Amino acid sequence: MADGPPRWPDHPPPLAPYNGEKPPAPAWFEAALAQEPERSTFEVQGAAIELLTWGEVGKPGVLLLHGNGAHADWWSFIAPLLAGDYRVAAISWSGMGDSDWRPKYSAEIFTAEIFGAIEAAHLEADGGKARIVGHSFGGFPTLYAAVHHGDRLRGIVMLDSTIHPPEHQWNGPPRRTGPNKVYATLPEALARFRLAPPQGCENDYVADWIARKALRQAPMADGSGVGWTWKFDPELWHNFEMPPLGQLLSQVRCPVAMVWGERSKLMFPGTMDFMLRELPDDIVKFSIPDADHHVMIDQPLATTAALRALLAAWP
Repeated sequence: MADGPPRWPDHPPPLAPYNGEKPPAPAWFEAALAQEPERSTFEVQGAAIELLTWGEVGKPGVLLLHGNGAHADWWSFIAPLLAGDYRVAAISWSGMGDSDWRPKYSAEIFTAEIFGAIEAAHLEADGGKARIVGHSFGGFPTLYAAVHHGDRLRGIVMLDSTIHPPEHQWNGPPRRTGPNKVYATLPEALARFRLAPPQGCENDYVADWIARKALRQAPMADGSGVGWTWKFDPELWHNFEMPPLGQLLSQVRCPVAMVWGERSKLMFPGTMDFMLRELPDDIVKFSIPDADHHVMIDQPLATTAALRALLAAWP
């Protein structure tokens, strides 16, 4: 792999061949989804935040945080497999999923959403401290929370969450222009679904689940009826503030684990070296074999097993 940021190869939309039909899924996946979460919302600075919870209140708390443009249901096939031992919660960040959109977004706001979720989901029952698993973009507010409020956390897991060195400073994904497109039919919308950043997808049943949960009905632009569009706020990255994260790595105030996909193009050597140099020496670190950036899609059971082992033995 090169030392600098990757060049992204093109990948065909994984769901286009299915014409709106659901791909066949293994029994474990269907059984996990059958353990439906309790769905609710809580308010943070005037916005309703989507909250999903599994497991009994009073067990150790784990908060699962998704990446850019995603939603809480990216965890709906992982969380039930953790809920036997933990009180598990997942949120949709404001501007994503079924959470409200905002005129402005910031690290401070997303951190408030983290601790709002911890309180609303009762992840600190019996005086315990919650642990956070942040995937991709979800690791950025997680890191910010660990720096500024680390005394309130038992530990954080940065799951293929990339903090670039200053010479490769990341400024967020490409800015979108205009509203999200409205597609005439659900099969047409599903056929357009792609993972971002681009990568292949061998588990189409997972892609189908998260794509369906990422869509909502909306009026067609030409007034011809109702179609389907993506839930995320297309203006989010125009209205977003995040401090230079590389400067925060050495300031983390709670235990840190760093987990990544073995094939992830985001975790290139220059970035890995920088993160490991800046983070505390005692961090836990390992990769998920045969996984790209979206580890819970590429290797859902291996990701679950890794989290189970990590949470049981650490910190």
